[in-house]
Amino acid sequence: MNLKIIYEDENILVIDKPTGIVVFPEGLTKTKTLIDYLLEKYPKLKNVGAPPRYGIVHRLDKETSGILLVAKNNESLRFLQKEFKESKVLKKYLLLVVGDLKSNRGKIETLIGRSPKNRKKQKAFSLTSPEAKRKGLRKAITEYKVLERFSTRDRKYYTLIEVNPKTGRKHQIRCHFSFLGYPAAGDKLYSFKGQPEPESLKRHFLHASSLKIRLLDGKEKEFKSDLPEDLKEVLGKLK
Repeated sequence: MNLKIIYEDENILVIDKPTGIVVFPEGLTKTKTLIDYLLEKYPKLKNVGAPPRYGIVHRLDKETSGILLVAKNNESLRFLQKEFKESKVLKKYLLLVVGDLKSNRGKIETLIGRSPKNRKKQKAFSLTSPEAKRKGLRKAITEYKVLERFSTRDRKYYTLIEVNPKTGRKHQIRCHFSFLGYPAAGDKLYSFKGQPEPESLKRHFLHASSLKIRLLDGKEKEFKSDLPEDLKEVLGKLK
């Protein structure tokens, strides 16, 4: 696989991750993962962090495309993990949801934990729900703003959103918008029964488009990734 490198210096790699590849192996993963390709090109990553993640600072789901940050040494890994943990990183995603989202801007604040009914899924719980005291739940905050609204001739509605997750829980964005009642378009795991799908969409519509972070030398950098062609095509057919 030909990895697209957005930025590289002695401490970090910024990769434009394609859709359809797992970042690092978990459980029953048998196919070649992104870290496998990285180790072939950068064998010294075996000295960074611990397997199977090595220097990978954060994760993107298999179908999610866009910006992924990799540390090239342990000092950089520890620093960047701390920045993420303390919510000092500004992440932006482009998300297409099913339905006409009511608010132009909003903030979703819940608890998130593994779904008791499906271990592959996460579930969001209201902060005031009786289940809020359940073990293993963690606070999750997602801010968003609407970029564009679409309606098709057969009266199906979609909303394109810029999403800024303030925390980094597994499946947070997909879980949060399903909780709101507006699942990600094309999302097989968090979709509703009978959910419409835009023409030619072959995966969930979620792309990590921007990452702003402070580096080890104290300088701030912002990295950007254009919407991939497959998702551009989907929007083109909705317009």
